[in-house]
Amino acid sequence: MSKVALNQEFLKLVHRWGEFFYVYYINRGDEFVENIGLHEIRSRFLEFFREKEHFVQKSYPLVPKNDKSLLLINAGMAPLKPYFLGTEEPPSKRMATSQKCVRTGDIENVGKTARHATFFEMLGSFSFGDYFKKEAIAWAWEFMTEKMGIPVEDLWVSVYLEDDEAFNIWNRDVGVSSHRIVRLGKEDNFWELEVGPCGPCSEIYIDRGAEYGCSNPDCKPGCDCDRYIEVWNLVFSQYDKDENGNYNLLEKPNIDTGMGLERIAAVLQKTDNIFEIDVMKSLISWVESRSGKTYKRDEKEGLSFRVIADHIRAVTFLVGDGVIPSNEGRGYVLRRLIRRASRHGKLLGINENFLKDLVAEVIESWKVEYDELVEKQSQIVKIVEIEEEKFQETIDQGIDILDGYMEDMVSNGQTELSGEKSFKLYDTYGFPLDLTKEILEEKGYSVDEAGFSSEMEAQRDRARKAREEADTAGWNKEGKADFSLDTEVEFKGYDSLSIESRVLAVYVDSKKVESISEGQEGIIVLEQTPFYPEGGGQVGDKGFMTSEGTTVKVLDTRKEGDVIFHIVKVLEGTVAIRDMVSAEVNKKSRMDTARNHSVTHILHQALKDVLGEHVNQAGSLVMPERMRFDFTHFEPVKKEELEKIEDIVNEQILSALDVVVEETSIDEARARGAQALFGEKYGETVRLVEIGDYSKELCGGTHIGNSSQIGMFKVVSEGGIASGTRRIEAVTGSEAYKYFKEQSETVDSVAQVLKANKKDIVTKAQNLSEEVRSLEKELNKLKSELALGNVDDIIKEKTSLGDVALVAKRLESVDADGLRDIADEIKSKLGSVVVVLSAVNDGKIVFTAMATKDLVKRGVHAGNILKEIAKMTGGGGGGRPDMAQAGGKDPEKLDEAMAAVSAIVESQLS
Repeated sequence: MSKVALNQEFLKLVHRWGEFFYVYYINRGDEFVENIGLHEIRSRFLEFFREKEHFVQKSYPLVPKNDKSLLLINAGMAPLKPYFLGTEEPPSKRMATSQKCVRTGDIENVGKTARHATFFEMLGSFSFGDYFKKEAIAWAWEFMTEKMGIPVEDLWVSVYLEDDEAFNIWNRDVGVSSHRIVRLGKEDNFWELEVGPCGPCSEIYIDRGAEYGCSNPDCKPGCDCDRYIEVWNLVFSQYDKDENGNYNLLEKPNIDTGMGLERIAAVLQKTDNIFEIDVMKSLISWVESRSGKTYKRDEKEGLSFRVIADHIRAVTFLVGDGVIPSNEGRGYVLRRLIRRASRHGKLLGINENFLKDLVAEVIESWKVEYDELVEKQSQIVKIVEIEEEKFQETIDQGIDILDGYMEDMVSNGQTELSGEKSFKLYDTYGFPLDLTKEILEEKGYSVDEAGFSSEMEAQRDRARKAREEADTAGWNKEGKADFSLDTEVEFKGYDSLSIESRVLAVYVDSKKVESISEGQEGIIVLEQTPFYPEGGGQVGDKGFMTSEGTTVKVLDTRKEGDVIFHIVKVLEGTVAIRDMVSAEVNKKSRMDTARNHSVTHILHQALKDVLGEHVNQAGSLVMPERMRFDFTHFEPVKKEELEKIEDIVNEQILSALDVVVEETSIDEARARGAQALFGEKYGETVRLVEIGDYSKELCGGTHIGNSSQIGMFKVVSEGGIASGTRRIEAVTGSEAYKYFKEQSETVDSVAQVLKANKKDIVTKAQNLSEEVRSLEKELNKLKSELALGNVDDIIKEKTSLGDVALVAKRLESVDADGLRDIADEIKSKLGSVVVVLSAVNDGKIVFTAMATKDLVKRGVHAGNILKEIAKMTGGGGGGRPDMAQAGGKDPEKLDEAMAAVSAIVESQLS
């Protein structure tokens, strides 16, 4: 380096020390760098770019908006794609963000390396056709050296090998020595997709020191060693790559920069491990206090600390952004993270639910930037608590079964668990495949994933076949017709229930014919139709087509492509192609269906009002007789919540809200607050249904004109249909009236049977119930006393295992208390004995086991005996070595379980 260059470097160093010395307080020998916390780094970054006239955008949610290519937001620029592609106008040509991100492709490696994480934040600055390389480079350097206080001599940069412009800006304008600027090839320093905006990159590196490097004297960025850490990537999108591979210069190039917040925090806090930065250390410290164990990076248990600290952040933010646990998509990612974190808690000795408490720690730390977490805290805690409780119910049983499988593998010299067994764990016991894999890998085993997939596909085929068999006969018979017509069918049913229309096509037995006659069933396609085709959860209309001497009953209406077709039966006469017919929808059926459809919109909003904004429609069925509404929710709806929801819906009905339907643009509908179903495809023009100011949804179905026409709303049932999905079934209008009438008649009948006034039937029924319970208790007591009287007969059936007496007996109609009394009596009479008794009551098995102290000392464990035999009957339980109780579910397996007692006791004694 020349003397001039050395002097320039020296003057810059002096200037920086003079201006920023007051913030340097951690000694690095001959250097000083500020030890800044993660939240402070974020704040300084956003404030720095706000001063550079950037619009600071609050982090977008982790759930992508209108982007089906992503499961979750995984990069800082991902939510900004429409601005880069020019399909949407950005709020400003200059933007800066600290974007929440989740990456799920490498969950198994989290905690095993120093830098793998599921959740992270990406600091980014962006220009959409405004400034370019000169400003982006200068500001990046200014932020790193002045705002972060990183010594110039610790910084290196890389540029694309052909990007002389970037090289010269770094060297001549910023003053970075040429030997600290590395030219790298396309693989490292050029960002592009198959087609579209692309361009060269420039990266900023931190030199961690020779102790992290390799033996190569020319070691620099681009080397595979750990000396140089890339912390900030500046992407210069200056080209538009076409389908022929040509790079065409963009008229207005863009800037996209990204810097990992956790990574820069690790550099500034002088650690090479993101799990040892300030915010992560506080989470690990919490886990230390809860587990009673100390975190040590290099020990096996250190992995569990890191997994929990990483996963709990992702879990908190995912739930906060509306994701709830399920078995698909992002819901499964969340479920997987909760279960992995919970299991690693068990590995650290935390056997109770703890994640809900750790969620509070995350919120307390991150609320400085994400105050919405505080607003949603109770909801986040509740969802995590319920999911962890569900997992705790299955994990012990699943691990016991998996342990048994592994014992079999050892006995048979196998190292791979079969797909059949791994699928049984998943399908029967709710034990996820990834957890099975993780536990097996810890023991040096693997799982037949191809076999698992085969079993999964076989189950899907069975379900698919069942759905097909459940479909309507008319659809199965006629559904394969070829509806390739030159014109689309025009739907007129929004405005009219009766029109004159021409017959375009006729099908019988899936074949196109000229006509259809009396007694035949088939399909008729009209030029125009008032019949609404099945879609959006609403069933198809029914009604009649008539002409002179002809009557056709419309059994159902469906749609394929642009063709609406009517499944029909000809009652009299003949219908031929080109005939004119009068098509009339069954008015009562349509109105009843419209009532039920409109009420789903009101119900959807009421569910959000009572249960929370995480509620979203997951499916519906709208029929004349009833409606069914599926929605995302993490627990059963409480009785008082359901009553409140029902009250709100009826209140909106009685408010006589006008139902306004209009076609508008998708952007206008969203601007007006319309709800759209997740995953639905919408064109540029949409149909917006507004029910007063209470509900606004995009919908293609038929509706009433005023909410008062719904009449009344009554929930008939509420229950779960899948993990994270609930279902409400309800009736409206005349069906609701019929429901209340039937309920009233039932009350009258019950009153007659009980010989009581209607207002007194609850009290009378309670008194009778208490009387029955008292009699049952007395009966059980008599049965127990009878069995106690037969203790000597039971003792006569004892067997001997060497010098050990064993009484294993199945009794009839004795409850748990009775079994315990009998076992006590046997033990007192024999003095030294193992007693295992069982009985079946109301279809359920009860077990009791006891062992005298002398035999406990020899290895007998009553709790373990019951644990094994209860498992054989589909139950569980256990207890102390000298006394235990358990339950079972399958009485047909009871004799087999009792027969196994002798061998189990013998193995304990040996």
